[in-house]
Amino acid sequence: MLERFNKAAKRQVHSLQEFFVLGGKSIGFAFSRPFYGGDLVQQMEAIGVQSLSIVLLTGFFTGMVLALQASVQLKTFGATMLIGRFVSASMIRELGPLLAGLMVAGRVGSGIAAQLGSMRVTEQIDALNTLGTDPIRKLVTPRVLATLIMLPTLTVINDFAGILGGSVIAWAYVKIPVALYWRTVWEQIAAGGFIFRYIPNDFVHGLVKPFVFGGIIAVVACNFGLKTSGGTEGVGVATTRTVVTSSILILMTDYFITQLLLAFLGS
Repeated sequence: MLERFNKAAKRQVHSLQEFFVLGGKSIGFAFSRPFYGGDLVQQMEAIGVQSLSIVLLTGFFTGMVLALQASVQLKTFGATMLIGRFVSASMIRELGPLLAGLMVAGRVGSGIAAQLGSMRVTEQIDALNTLGTDPIRKLVTPRVLATLIMLPTLTVINDFAGILGGSVIAWAYVKIPVALYWRTVWEQIAAGGFIFRYIPNDFVHGLVKPFVFGGIIAVVACNFGLKTSGGTEGVGVATTRTVVTSSILILMTDYFITQLLLAFLGS
């Protein structure tokens, strides 16, 4: 039993090493020629624009649920006017980045793994090597960069949609004036403190996390996609492993990033 545990631990460490090596290579290729700008724009459209609807819906209804639950709990203390602060803090600091990351991991991560896996089993990646084109530079770097750019953008949209959804519930069910709701939202952002006097700490929390999550999703998906074997069945396995692994890593790193930011920013 101990031997099986050691083997499993070694496999996990080896997988982490592969993720870091692949991520390092893909970022390094971004600063040297040739550049594949067309591929980058195409991936940004596929990752960002095509994920917009699911992110908007997720954020909007999450904000509505938060406001509804908060209204019930805060009513006990006669503090329903603080719904805006509750929704703002929850969405910007935690739920916005986390939900956007998980949605993108499910939609984009699985898609990347399936694309690269199909290319691997049909020997298209071997053909790129034969033509003297580095598959990592051509296939991985544009996807990693596009995810690093678009996931923070989607997170901002998700945050706004969530706060907007909360305002609908606050106005329709709790009868809080819209102006008062948005004022309490800003009060919560200001209460979190500022870094360099002008950047709210809440924004730092809300943008650092999706940047890291984006790197995790892209690198994990590309790694499993490039390692695909076993035909079409292997593509399905790679897709499943991508979604599961990236989701677990997102949840784990979310905790550690939160701890680091709280220690560094103090709030």
